[in-house]
Formats: sequence, structure tokens, C-alpha cells
Amino acid sequence: MVWLQRALDLRPRPRGFHLVTDEVLAALPELPTVQVGLLHVFCTHTSAALTLNENASPDVRVDLRRWFDDAVPEAGPWTHTLEGPDDMPAHVKASLLGPDLTIPVSGGRLALGTWQGITLCEHRDSGGPRRLVLTLNGVRRAGDEGR
Repeated sequence: MVWLQRALDLRPRPRGFHLVTDEVLAALPELPTVQVGLLHVFCTHTSAALTLNENASPDVRVDLRRWFDDAVPEAGPWTHTLEGPDDMPAHVKASLLGPDLTIPVSGGRLALGTWQGITLCEHRDSGGPRRLVLTLNGVRRAGDEGR
């Protein structure tokens, strides 16, 4: 059995949808030893979110940003305005998408679909560095029990 948890600090990114699958994988060198399990990925911020989506065409990420910016405009009737015009809309967008993902692990790999990638949804113009908490649990592969 394996249980591990670690923080992954992501560099600041501009507003938009950013693939972070490779960074998550790089932070989990133990993943290949897990035969079957779950990876929970949690974003510790209230103005950013996570989603699983298209990992091939960058146009999808551009269209997602456009849709969310149109659906939740900065010029809304917001009461919470102390942190700038993009803050409250970022909270709404993050609430719509959610802070976490749970991904199955199978045969030492994330059991993602062919075109799926882990996407950080940065809803602020300058959100700063973002932290993900990665929790991996599962059963080790035969021969890897001692690792």
C-alpha cells in the first residue's frame, strides 16, 4: 500500500487555462510503482480552479477562457471589490469549476482519456504562484512493494 502527499508549487501564469499534467507527473516519481489507486489533486486557492479537458488543441483553452470571461464579466454587480475588478469574478469561476480532481491510477499511469489533460484555470490577470496538494494512494505493483 502507498499513501503519499506533497505540495506542488506552480509558477505564476496569466489569466487562462494552462496544462499542468507534466508538472504533476514530474512531482510524483512514485506513480509508476502503483498498480491501482487514486490521485487527488487539490488547488489551495479561491480564485483558481482545476479541470480535465482537451490536451492537444490550444484553441480549446482559448475558447474556455473566452466563454468564462463572457459568462462572468468583471463589470458585474459585485460587492467584494477590495482586491481588484478581476477578483470576485475569479471566485465565481473557481466555484463553477471546483478546486479538485480525482483521477484513477492504473498500471503505474494516470488513467486519463487520450485527449485529457490536467488544466489549471487561472482566473486572475496576475494570480501569482499557485499550490496544488497531490495525494496518491493505492496498491503497489508486484515487485515494488518495498519502494
